[in-house]
Amino acid sequence: MTILLSKSRSLPSSHMLLVILTLLGAIRLVYSGTGVNPNNPSIDMDPYKSPGDDLGLFDPFYDSNNPDNPTCQPPIPPGVLPVYKVDIMQLQFAQNLEHLEADFFLWSALGYGLDVVAPQLTLGGPPPIGVRKANLDNLTGSIIEEFGYEEIGHLRALKTTVGGIERPLLDLSPENFARVVNQAFECDLKPPFDPYRDSLSFMLASYIIPYLGLNGYVGANPQLKGYVSKRLLSGLLGNEAGQDAIIRMYLYERRKKIVHPYNFSVEEFTNRISILRNKLGMCGIKDEGIVVPRELGPEGRTSTNVLSTNRDDLSYARTPAEILRILYESGDEHIPGGFYPKGANGQIARMYLKKPY
Repeated sequence: MTILLSKSRSLPSSHMLLVILTLLGAIRLVYSGTGVNPNNPSIDMDPYKSPGDDLGLFDPFYDSNNPDNPTCQPPIPPGVLPVYKVDIMQLQFAQNLEHLEADFFLWSALGYGLDVVAPQLTLGGPPPIGVRKANLDNLTGSIIEEFGYEEIGHLRALKTTVGGIERPLLDLSPENFARVVNQAFECDLKPPFDPYRDSLSFMLASYIIPYLGLNGYVGANPQLKGYVSKRLLSGLLGNEAGQDAIIRMYLYERRKKIVHPYNFSVEEFTNRISILRNKLGMCGIKDEGIVVPRELGPEGRTSTNVLSTNRDDLSYARTPAEILRILYESGDEHIPGGFYPKGANGQIARMYLKKPY
């Protein structure tokens, strides 16, 4: 401080006082770390002291105007809107997959879907083709019923936040799932694969869908700008990842089981489906079965692959175009078909179509 004062003879006295006060404040900050605990001002938050358990760092910060009510929401970022136009486009596109999952899960578990449970969310869209109640055991049925109700919440949150799209025409028929599986095995399985046959067949069919929702949310994440949009996406992503993990764990436990009436194991089914999705998506490996070569597993140390992740064990991202190529089953986002016979809805999906459908 002496050196600074000796070099600053020309400073007015008011400026000199400000410099001194600033330096004194800096010294205090160095000594006491970040100041005081907002829950207990008597506790010094010195970074060089062992924190122990007495700092209350995991307690909620309290509103000084109302000490009885903790503030449990993060502050709103300055200069950022809740929702931007680009957010609306991305999150409306996501509703296509949420509709697919909702009706597939609800119908399979209950024997009826959105038209009965939450008809307002369809916005007048047509009922799905070929879907029916699956022959599920009690445990699997309970899990899938829960998944179906969760999808209702997803659709409600999305439509409330960014506006809704009509439920697109969905093909959830056994014939469509059989076409996917035939593509995966590069031959016509006999009898044709039926997702509603039993619990194992249904979970193999479920392997096809929720993972793409997870990919889509990871891909959309860096595109979103609004703080409300980001919070919504993070909540959706967490749930979709959980659903996918449960499906993959179910299949991993049965990885060596032969899928009746075919001579293929569960492990081979998942590998074949993942290879097909990579092929249709046309953007490299973003999909892996439940067992991989050891060198491709987490840190190159295990062949177990319950969660499909990249070399840094992060979830793969896919763009809307990639997802449409896969779910249209055409490898072309401009040509609808597969699960969306007339194409998906929303601005992003419709702009890819070469002609009206």
